[in-house]
Amino acid sequence: MLTLSAAETILQKYNKEPFHLQHANAVSGTMGYFAKKYDPEREDYWRIVGMLHDTDFELYPDEHCVKGEALLQAEGVPQDIIRSALSHGWGMTNSAYEPTHIMEKILYAVDELTGLIGAAALMRPSKSTLDMELSSLKKKFKDKKFAAGCSRDVIAKGAENLGWTLDELLSETLEAMKEVERNAN
Repeated sequence: MLTLSAAETILQKYNKEPFHLQHANAVSGTMGYFAKKYDPEREDYWRIVGMLHDTDFELYPDEHCVKGEALLQAEGVPQDIIRSALSHGWGMTNSAYEPTHIMEKILYAVDELTGLIGAAALMRPSKSTLDMELSSLKKKFKDKKFAAGCSRDVIAKGAENLGWTLDELLSETLEAMKEVERNAN
């Protein structure tokens, strides 16, 4: 079984920019939070998928979720992890994998959202999620000019695919990122 530490080593082989490494850790931690609720015996698995989801992004941004398959296969990553990691690009990239399992649907929904929450935290005097309220996040979500690279349509579609309201997704992901930040300190 691939370990989280080994997954991080693989990620770092193909990604050097601090932003991409930080994003991978945020998504991995967020996936761990959701795993505790939906699949507690596989928390490490969910975290590994989150860690590896953007392995190809830095080197191949135009072939994101396509080149990742060969990179991860070359590293000996099991096909089920590859499939789940690359499913977050469904409908946005040429990913061959549609998110069908709850874990894949959550990854699809939270990938863009963790970026939005992270950017919103940096705008706060505290530079933290810990004192962020849902109402503040909702204002940032509605401001299409703020963190314009984070697709609101993908986030909304992610909530819909999960059968959650947008508020539920925003609230739960904010709580997940707060937990990640608390655990990092």
